[in-house]
Amino acid sequence: MAGRVRDEGDGILARTARLLGAFTEDDTELSAAQLADRSGLARSTAHRLARELTGIGFLARTDSGAYTIGTTLWEIGELSPLSMRLREPALPILERLYEASGENVHLAVLDGDDPASAVALYVARLTGESSIPTLTRMGGRLPLHATGVGKALLMTRDEAWLSRYFQRTLERETVFSVTDERRLRAELATARRLGYASTKQEMTLGNYSVAVPLGEVMGLPPAAVGVVSHLGRSDERRLAPIVARAARDITAKLRSVG
Repeated sequence: MAGRVRDEGDGILARTARLLGAFTEDDTELSAAQLADRSGLARSTAHRLARELTGIGFLARTDSGAYTIGTTLWEIGELSPLSMRLREPALPILERLYEASGENVHLAVLDGDDPASAVALYVARLTGESSIPTLTRMGGRLPLHATGVGKALLMTRDEAWLSRYFQRTLERETVFSVTDERRLRAELATARRLGYASTKQEMTLGNYSVAVPLGEVMGLPPAAVGVVSHLGRSDERRLAPIVARAARDITAKLRSVG
């Protein structure tokens, strides 16, 4: 729960951001009181701001009176280059990768200018009935060091960037997460040599992932495509080549339409 702070020191945009930031993947519907508590805004401010945001479609009301993210905010978000210039052109290739693998397919970008806080932001996800459950969702953020796409993004970073990155504390997501700098650097060196990164049970127990970075595309952040499978049925020799081909095809398509 956010601590209570003085509203007077914040501009309207900062207060709006705090209010909208109260929603999470697990809490998509919040009462006015919950919005106030989670944003740290005074209840009168939160109530007034929530009504104003509902009036312009940034928030919506449920039958129970709770607030949810509104359709206007979703429409604006869909105009982002991550949607228009990355996800939409990549979708046909991601679909082919899903058909070829039968597993979860992810497209993620490097989010954050500062290596000390950068994460993998998931911009596309394809899954099916036989796919293993994962923690990912479109718009979700997961750590770089414990995910396949995250490691694929790390393998593209230069030494200056990595030196700054390794100043942070790497959290152990499972008992298999690699948090030691020397060991992770060795894995990144191997990934560069092989052309793909992989993880085994490092974000979710029982899961295996293989991922390949996309080539550089002007105007878009670094991106990577990956597949997540159950460890018991994973086949790196089969998955790595088809993921690598998808990465090449997406890169070529993005450059052609860019």
